[in-house]
Amino acid sequence: MNGKARQLSFRCRCCEPGFAAGLPRRGFLAGGAAVLELGAVASAQAQAPAKARIDVHHHFVPPFHSDVMVTRRQGGRPPRWSPQMSIEEMDKSGIATAIVSLVQPGSWFPDDPAMSRQLQRACNEFAAKMIQDHPGRFGQFATVSPPDVDNSLKEIEYALDTLKADGVSVMTSYDNQYLGDATWVPVFEELNRRKALVYVHPTTPACCMGVVPALPASAIEFATDTTRAIGNLVIGGAAAKFPDIRWLFSHSGGTLPFLTERLVGLAKARKLPDPIEAFARFHYELAQGHTAGQIAALLKMVPASQLLYGTDYPLRRAAEVNEGIAAYGFAAGDLRSIEREAALKLMPRLRTT
Repeated sequence: MNGKARQLSFRCRCCEPGFAAGLPRRGFLAGGAAVLELGAVASAQAQAPAKARIDVHHHFVPPFHSDVMVTRRQGGRPPRWSPQMSIEEMDKSGIATAIVSLVQPGSWFPDDPAMSRQLQRACNEFAAKMIQDHPGRFGQFATVSPPDVDNSLKEIEYALDTLKADGVSVMTSYDNQYLGDATWVPVFEELNRRKALVYVHPTTPACCMGVVPALPASAIEFATDTTRAIGNLVIGGAAAKFPDIRWLFSHSGGTLPFLTERLVGLAKARKLPDPIEAFARFHYELAQGHTAGQIAALLKMVPASQLLYGTDYPLRRAAEVNEGIAAYGFAAGDLRSIEREAALKLMPRLRTT
């Protein structure tokens, strides 16, 4: 699909006066200005050199989202970011297209549902505008918030049907609720009906903040929260109940490859199906999961065809995963699959961008 064919009919609400009642005024003004500026570099980027890699773990940080994170995100404001910074990193690292998603904890704050819904819609429209202004360079995992069931159903429809997002993005957990929670069934029924691609990113779990003062949550708890989410989906039965959802997990599945024996044992004790079969159907990207030991363990659980390329930009640089993948010594066919072909199978529209 060329850039012209992908033109969207919506008007980005984050450019409308008063769209973000409840959002920080400074963030709203900065966000509106940033969207207007997106077009300024579009023509310069139209002639970007051809690249091959597809980055499925690439964050975007709209200014108004960054301002909210100052007080609501552990660690405060995310790193400085702009669409141009992403494109420069992509060009430098052989990345054709980056599928963008929000940094954790996303857009859902249960103490302020109205603000959360406005923030979610504004972020999704911001990403769609990026895709419009930079043909072929970006895709989108639209943010939805499963605990907000009714609004999630509306946002799934808007994001996939109107914004033409490539999939949706969710966090591993929301407070003490994990993917597969029984109260979220309508959301997963709709995702299953659509055979949606669902990208899962970890967040700081409510159970385990500051357990070891010397180790921030990002060092251990993010990876472990991914394993909790996968374990709950499989052992809890949601993965089997909604088999047409196409799951994509961050960071090589977190600690899952190293805890499979315990989960297999638990399934046997409860007379459940072998969870290894479910784990092998999921997809995993390699950002911060690209050391030799991590890759080797993951490949004992899934074939290389289930692995995808991711960078975690701007929190990390693409050079890290590039070096890790190169050092592992994948066969040429597996390398092509990881860096591009597996993503094209999950998101066929990228073949024509």
